Amino acid sequence: MARLGVNIDHVATIRQARRTIEPDPVWAAVLAELGGAHGITVHLREDRRHIQDRDLRVLKDTVQVKLNLEMAADEQVTQIALDLRPHQCTLVPEKREEITTEGGLDVVGQHDRVARCVDRLLAAGLEVSLFIDPDERQIEASKRLGAQSVELHTGRYADAVTADDRNLELQQIRAAGEVAVERGLHLHMGHGLTYRNVVPIARIPDVGELNIGHSIVARAVMVGFTQAVREMRELIEASG
Repeated sequence: MARLGVNIDHVATIRQARRTIEPDPVWAAVLAELGGAHGITVHLREDRRHIQDRDLRVLKDTVQVKLNLEMAADEQVTQIALDLRPHQCTLVPEKREEITTEGGLDVVGQHDRVARCVDRLLAAGLEVSLFIDPDERQIEASKRLGAQSVELHTGRYADAVTADDRNLELQQIRAAGEVAVERGLHLHMGHGLTYRNVVPIARIPDVGELNIGHSIVARAVMVGFTQAVREMRELIEASG
């Protein structure tokens, strides 16, 4: 069964909209753990639009499950990761003008830049995952760099309008997952997953981790954070 990583960035987004102290993403992490989350995911962006450095420090001291830090292959953020030592660092693409992450990291096209960051993280004994499109070339490049895991970008599947398009994207994700597992990589998936579309992804063989944020935060507004996480975990467990 896939483990559930809960991304709490959008709790911080609400806080930063007013530049106040609430809601605190640290509270959300506690409630997510109570709901059965296997991990907590946060993205420390270069522009600090949601998660702040203070959040990371407190989360590292309080989270009892896996702490997954999403980050750009940036010098400053890399140093923060080396100092903080989260359980996992997931390298993602990042553009200041984007609303959310758009597509996977181009490991092939940005090989040298990504390699420098990966080498530093691995040398420090940190686990490294690369957030990539479900593309065999990107998987092969990730393996060559020494990453232990890849997280396949499920955004095109999530955004597909017709059943045929969804099935096509699902087949591509499934095929890419098989390649990743054959290469000895741990298989994670995420982006755009919701209560309505998560089950087919969770049923893909060998998926070890699903990272889900916005949909859980949106549901939590209505039913509470612990309940929202519990409902997502139940869906994933039932899919198995």
